[in-house]
Amino acid sequence: MTSFAVRSRGARVLLDPLAPPPSAREAWERLEAFAADTVVILKPDHVRDVDLFVRWYGARALGPFLFWRDDIPKPQLEGVRTGDELPGGLVALDDGRGMMETPLYLPEQRVLPALRELLELPFEHVIVSHGEPVHERPAFEEALEREPWSDWAGA
Repeated sequence: MTSFAVRSRGARVLLDPLAPPPSAREAWERLEAFAADTVVILKPDHVRDVDLFVRWYGARALGPFLFWRDDIPKPQLEGVRTGDELPGGLVALDDGRGMMETPLYLPEQRVLPALRELLELPFEHVIVSHGEPVHERPAFEEALEREPWSDWAGA
């Protein structure tokens, strides 16, 4: 699982934050120095440690309108809709699946976490939550031309 810290237009944003283990002192020191002011949850099943980061840093929390009944965040998350501009100029995009995952465009970094329609944006890198964390635009374009993975029974 992957989470990201983004500085953009004066905002310090954590995307789908996941707390490192207590023994990961270097990671905790970097998080403390970052001092997030905003936490954005991109999927209902990525609520994970939002409570912790909101409590520790007094961060504003944004995210989906839907949560799983056994994983409801304590802080009130401000809902994110397609087209919303989030702190730092991040833009919420349509995932084509009823907002079950919210792709974001990070204009300052020219980074995109999402899909084919998003090729209209001038991004250079794609960040994904599973697999290798950063891919170049040509690799993203190439992936869109491949046949969809169909081995759902083996997943």
